Amino acid sequence: MADPGRESELCGRFLDQLPLDAAVAALASSQHAVFEVGQLRDVGLTARAVQKRAAAGRLHRIYRSVYSLVPVGLLPREGHWMAAVLACGPGAVLSHRSAAALLGLRPTKRARIDVTVPRRSARAHPRIEVHRSTTLTAADTTLESNIPCTTVARTQLDLADVIGRRALERAFDQAESLEVFDLLALEDQLARNPYRRGAPVVRSVLAEHYVGSTPTWSEFEERFLAFARTAGLPRPEVNYWIVLDDGSPAIRADFAWPAQRVIVETDGRRTHGTRQPSSATAGMTCGWPRLGGARCASPGDGSMRSPRSSTRACARYWGAKAPVAASSRDRLTRR
Repeated sequence: MADPGRESELCGRFLDQLPLDAAVAALASSQHAVFEVGQLRDVGLTARAVQKRAAAGRLHRIYRSVYSLVPVGLLPREGHWMAAVLACGPGAVLSHRSAAALLGLRPTKRARIDVTVPRRSARAHPRIEVHRSTTLTAADTTLESNIPCTTVARTQLDLADVIGRRALERAFDQAESLEVFDLLALEDQLARNPYRRGAPVVRSVLAEHYVGSTPTWSEFEERFLAFARTAGLPRPEVNYWIVLDDGSPAIRADFAWPAQRVIVETDGRRTHGTRQPSSATAGMTCGWPRLGGARCASPGDGSMRSPRSSTRACARYWGAKAPVAASSRDRLTRR
């Protein structure tokens, strides 16, 4: 026969764990399933209890002193970002390419996570690229999805240190599309960080690039724009909407020169969708002149098999120089 006293003791221990488990679950739900040991201590878990739970598979170690409530392989990318920030200590924030991805400015496929710490030295961690800054202030940080990260303006300045100019232009265009581009905030960043490696690039982009004017939707469009610049063509309008005179639905041309009524199509139906008339077809009904003997050009009609051939057709039209030959893997941006 079981000992009633023993059963009561076990039942008491079980009931004592319920509020503790609820507190851990609440903490995990607010931080993408990850937490730091100090946070677990604050909700009532001792260091010994954390070790026991980890040994039993109830907690999963990600970094030194950072654990997850779910196996590491099941963590969403936000969980990995949050874990990296927690691992780097007080004041650490997601930054550079990782912050840009979190803020929706540009995607990243990098395995390493960018984190900035507001001090000169910091512990190294696997899979984390630690950036040290003595100019990072509270005004440069924000919360996005409850993850501490750099503001849009600070992220744009940070990006200029690690990506190419055209990639930076695209990030600026995306910020404008999301209605989060803040010129005053960016100028404040430049004033407070005049000697940053990317500061001259940011100044150049602000001076020479009309933010929001080149929001390309695909890598094919991006390659065509790069070749067009190399060929010295007039600057096109990118993803330009054209209202047709016959009352048909408006069409979106990948590239357009409205003054000359010239359009270039690069992506075809797969990008534009099958229900919307393509500009290569609809352009024939709105009086736009031909490029190299074709009213409009698109991959479907065989006249534009690559960005380089598309640019050559435009170069012939304007009498500009042809694009310089490049390898099949045209270098667009630094990842």
